[in-house]
Amino acid sequence: MARVLVTGASRGIGLATAKVLAAKGWSVTAIARTQGEALTAAMAAASPGEIDFAPFDLANIEAIPDLIRDLKAKFGPPFALVNNAGIGGEGLLPNMPNHTIEALIRLNTLSPIILTKYVVRAMMAKGEGRIVNISSIMGFTGYSGLAVYGATKASLIGFTKSLAREVGRVGITVNAVAPGFLDTEMTRGLGAEGREQVVRRSALRRLAAVEDVAAAVDFLLSPAGANITGTVITIDAGATA
Repeated sequence: MARVLVTGASRGIGLATAKVLAAKGWSVTAIARTQGEALTAAMAAASPGEIDFAPFDLANIEAIPDLIRDLKAKFGPPFALVNNAGIGGEGLLPNMPNHTIEALIRLNTLSPIILTKYVVRAMMAKGEGRIVNISSIMGFTGYSGLAVYGATKASLIGFTKSLAREVGRVGITVNAVAPGFLDTEMTRGLGAEGREQVVRRSALRRLAAVEDVAAAVDFLLSPAGANITGTVITIDAGATA
């Protein structure tokens, strides 16, 4: 099966995506700073070659060209790229240190753009490919204390729509998935009252799961998603309905 690169694949959405895609027959390269227990277990449960680990810190922008060159030499050119890696950065803008702002923009915005630049070249040479950027509903709804994080996620939506027009003529699709609050350790850390507030705001009165996001990515990479490009799929159980 074709090769898919998934960034931030050691936990959360990235790990769920790697597991779902591997189960569907994709060959997955899981890119993350460290392998971690959860990814190690997923690799052990998968068949040989279904999930391969590539250690890399995506904040190291200057080394991205070498990463892609090495991965192409080892696995061949990828069919798809899932830009999932990112960091959160809660805090009011007037109080946020400049280095924190720079770190958020570097990893959440600059890194996926540079990574895509080098991956999409191989896709253009083949005349096919799929790119999926993991954004967030914070990119278009806003949330107090998440101004910089929201800005980085909004940038991925603009990047998605413009790049879709640039590379669509050579057979490459570019889409985004925007999760809302998910059923993860982060929302469980909100406490019962905070979690219930999030649930009440959702049309379906529940939280979406990381597996729902992974399923949307799988759909966009499948033949059924061949004519979908430049769009954003929202996975939030109706919180923004």
